[in-house]
Amino acid sequence: MATQEWLKVESLDLDAQGVARKADGKVVFVEGALPGEEVTCSSGRRKNNWEQGVMTAMRRESAQRVRPGCPHFGLHAGACGGCKMQHLYPAAQVAVKQRVLEDNLWHLAKVKPEMMLRPIEGPAWGYRHRARLSVRHVLKKGTVLIGFHERKSRYVADMQVCPVLPLKVSALLMPLRELIGAMDQRDRLPQIELAMGDDVIALVLRHLEPVSDADQARLRAFALVHGVMWWLQPKGPDTVVPLDGDGQALAYALPEFDVRMPFKPTDFTQVNAAINRVLVSRALRLLEVQAHERIIDWFCGLGNFSLPLARHAASVLGIEGSDSLVQRARDNAALNRLGGNTSFATRDLFEFDRDELLALEPAHKWLVDPPREGAFALAKALAGLHAQPHAGWQAPQRIVYVSCNPATLARDAGLLVHQAGYRCTHAGVVNMFPHTAHVESLAVFDRDT
Repeated sequence: MATQEWLKVESLDLDAQGVARKADGKVVFVEGALPGEEVTCSSGRRKNNWEQGVMTAMRRESAQRVRPGCPHFGLHAGACGGCKMQHLYPAAQVAVKQRVLEDNLWHLAKVKPEMMLRPIEGPAWGYRHRARLSVRHVLKKGTVLIGFHERKSRYVADMQVCPVLPLKVSALLMPLRELIGAMDQRDRLPQIELAMGDDVIALVLRHLEPVSDADQARLRAFALVHGVMWWLQPKGPDTVVPLDGDGQALAYALPEFDVRMPFKPTDFTQVNAAINRVLVSRALRLLEVQAHERIIDWFCGLGNFSLPLARHAASVLGIEGSDSLVQRARDNAALNRLGGNTSFATRDLFEFDRDELLALEPAHKWLVDPPREGAFALAKALAGLHAQPHAGWQAPQRIVYVSCNPATLARDAGLLVHQAGYRCTHAGVVNMFPHTAHVESLAVFDRDT
């Protein structure tokens, strides 16, 4: 039942819900509402000092509201939950994310960057080169569903198209539904993972039982018609193998640095290839690498930053927690003829401490690109060495930190600024995931001398 009180929406929260206040001061989170709008909403979850609901009526519309670009986006039953902000003008989405970044840095860490960087933006549609699509054979509907989950639900949305996927991949959704529906093991195929290189579309089929010869023939026929490459995944990500061993390898290029990066479909690569190219370029410019310098690339993955860095630095050490990714980085360095000034090592960077840091040769500068958990152990080790200096060890003069979680960035920034002797000189957002509430960002820390 809708409340009769009209609410003025003041801002958006981290989940892209409108934030308003009732006359009595109680905070209300309103799904579907935008800042500046006056709305009523349904009654949903309630707590003592806040409640949550869905917009039911609007009498004042934001100038930033736009028509969503996807028919499956919205508040209706069965709506896809993959995107949260399609109703907001793309430039305004970026402004919201910039505010989220600044608010996290200040409220969680009392850190205010000396300069805010211009946001990194790119195409708002057709950008998603990686996606994990759920597969469900629904007997009651007599069909197979393939796509993202419904909004606030474990059910798979009934998607015919997906405009954030490249057009060729979006056009595969319905043929894929028909293919899976015709397979002998359609009830034992829970997921298809998309991984795109510059020239190859790979589809990784998760299967709970061995794929029959008949089903393999169906997959091969589909690949021939639609120009894709099938991989099979019987268990974890390390078990993926191509359906046929002579398939073309996945790879992406970083032309500015004359680097080509082969990868396997379950390796971590950035979702948005266009943004990744700009991000690598921006990060290296901010790091201001000199020809005599030694650089450490923490959480290096398969070498996305390490190899471009090696084009400019005297030496680069890439450190990563995954043995398989470290080997991939070594192979990629050799392929790009950068093995002479690069080296790679496997370390558990979530248990990393001061002594392990001391065991490494000091570097002039660091690039840090952690997962959502952040780089707390690394920041803590730096803070420990600042509090108790060690003879002969020198901290990096500059750190460029690429983050996919503003909360953990803020936590680590607090350590670097308040306990490790750094200033946060720059920060800015990277719109890696348009139309979602995901906030990617980068920050620069300079050591006080």
